Amino acid sequence: MTDPQFIAWFTSSKSSGGANCVEVAFAQGQVAVGVRDSKDRAGGRLALQPAGWSAFVAGVRAGEFDLH
Repeated sequence: MTDPQFIAWFTSSKSSGGANCVEVAFAQGQVAVGVRDSKDRAGGRLALQPAGWSAFVAGVRAGEFDLH
């Protein structure tokens, strides 16, 4: 995948201002979903294909990543 241009980074509405969480952005044409650390925006980002992002979100909602 080429380096997509992400637009409008945002945090969850439940993040209390977004100072300590991840930010998400969609690339133009929604060919990728970007994820980065809100505390270190210049430190890098992940670029996921939309299907991978959907699988990750489904796993979070199902509790697959909960610490037990």
